[in-house]
Amino acid sequence: MTLQYRDVTLRDGLQLVGRPLPTERKVQLVRELFALGVEHIEVGSMARPDLVPALADTLDVVAALRPEERDRVWVWVATPRHVERAAAAGVRRFQYCFSASDSHNQANIGRDTETSLAAMPDAIAAAAEVGGSVQLCIATSFTCPFEGVVPLERFARILDDPRTDGAVDIVVCDTLGQAHPSEVRTRVALAASARPGLGVVFHGHDTWGLGVANAAAAADGGATVVDGALGGLGGCPFAPGASGNTALEDLVFAFRPDWLTPDAFGALVRLGEEITTTLGEPDRSRARSGARSRAKAFPWVVGDTPH
Repeated sequence: MTLQYRDVTLRDGLQLVGRPLPTERKVQLVRELFALGVEHIEVGSMARPDLVPALADTLDVVAALRPEERDRVWVWVATPRHVERAAAAGVRRFQYCFSASDSHNQANIGRDTETSLAAMPDAIAAAAEVGGSVQLCIATSFTCPFEGVVPLERFARILDDPRTDGAVDIVVCDTLGQAHPSEVRTRVALAASARPGLGVVFHGHDTWGLGVANAAAAADGGATVVDGALGGLGGCPFAPGASGNTALEDLVFAFRPDWLTPDAFGALVRLGEEITTTLGEPDRSRARSGARSRAKAFPWVVGDTPH
């Protein structure tokens, strides 16, 4: 299966920023990314707005989208009640997330992993009532900021837990960006073999500079989708040590999906520059740096003036 891409700028990418991105700009960004060829977008979260204020308008963004656009966007949820509220606003794609480690799940969601697992059947049922789909999203699939390395056996037990039946995908998350390609390949392959009827998404961060290498290893292991954020934005407010997501620009430049032409790449670079400038954040994309080089004979160099 051809590898696809999900942009997570509007959820994970905005969690730690100090400036808001207007709702209208979020909606426009969704449409610009779809027009370029990005297949899926994570548009926000049902997390408490006092904890993650940059995502407080998630349901307003969803309400502004057309039905065919809503069918390709995902919203982060952590409880059945999140699903019910999001469904009432028109959400149909739900990323039900909890951590493999109890300590991070407690910090991030306010409960242990077992409690989140026990509630997942109700979340799946709530989504089914509106014809929706649920992803099983396993944060801290590799390491936890409080407990260290997450044992492979713990990750495997979650994959085998019958209470996750009904999910359409498994999202394997390198939340801290501490994984290396060999273990990414191993855990993604385990997810693909344990649940052969499901898609596998790899969500990586670039903390140690291995974001693209880990995504390539995930694809080798059977991942069908990889996550990235414009300009490498992102990080978890409840995971000390996490840096930004792997830059979407870096991923597509490395893997060259069919839709990526030099013009489309240039447009993606400009979007990343615009969004990071608006937010007052650095643009961490290495491909963006190359695109702004003076190697004019290389067709992927972007020639106009950066933001």
